[in-house]
Amino acid sequence: MDTNKIKKGLGRGLSSLIGETKIQTSNNKLSISDLISNKFQPRKNFDKENLQDLINSIQERGIIQPIIVRKSNIDKSKYEIIAGERRWLAAQKAGLHEVPVVITEADDLKSLEVAIVENVQRHDLSAIEEAKGYQRLIDEFSYDQEKVAKFIGKSRSHITNCLRILTLPIEVLNLIENQKLTAGHAKILVGLENSIFVANKVVEKKLSVRQTENFVKIFKASKQSPNRTKDTNTQALENSIAEKIGLNVSIKNKKNNTGKIIFEYKDVDQLNKIIDIIKSNY
Repeated sequence: MDTNKIKKGLGRGLSSLIGETKIQTSNNKLSISDLISNKFQPRKNFDKENLQDLINSIQERGIIQPIIVRKSNIDKSKYEIIAGERRWLAAQKAGLHEVPVVITEADDLKSLEVAIVENVQRHDLSAIEEAKGYQRLIDEFSYDQEKVAKFIGKSRSHITNCLRILTLPIEVLNLIENQKLTAGHAKILVGLENSIFVANKVVEKKLSVRQTENFVKIFKASKQSPNRTKDTNTQALENSIAEKIGLNVSIKNKKNNTGKIIFEYKDVDQLNKIIDIIKSNY
């Protein structure tokens, strides 16, 4: 397995990616029961309405595009689907007994690559499913974010933002998976200490992405505002020290008279000045 060879899957298209593997049979039919689901399938949720449209189409015109399969490593009598799981599910519900297939030789890496490319090209993946697909390339096949970006044909920042969604609490991830929050909402919630609270408010108030951005800004401002007020004695002391040393000074004093003094410096010379003052007096 050569994980260092980067293929621009989306840039060249799915057929090009499939073409890199050895095709045994390009025109074949297999029984519905001979096929099993792809263990690397990134998409876990299949939209019922879209699936029904596909079922209706198959009942009228059959399956036009063959399903890409490989020999199963688990059950040698079965074929594992690489691309076309929706068509397979719809074919079952449409009452078909056989489906057209392309049998190809593919290792686990190739199987995952093709599954991701097929779904991302059709924009069928949810934000979490997409992120988990990229994470598997990283965890199981030693890809880094740069390699994933080149292969998928998207920017490095897009991959990074996708992966950051997986850092959200499970409660928030569940809301995204249940389509109560969008990927746009998710990006705003990443890194918030109170992401669960904010997420529930977004769902409760049915806030748009823009409204969520404003809500988060207001919430942060309201939390910070009490700390901005200082008593006159503290402010006078800050000004007195600043005048003597020529640097900005901030004193944060708590009710129990504990706290910290912050000296602001803008270059190495100012830093050395602070150090010299401390050394000369202590």
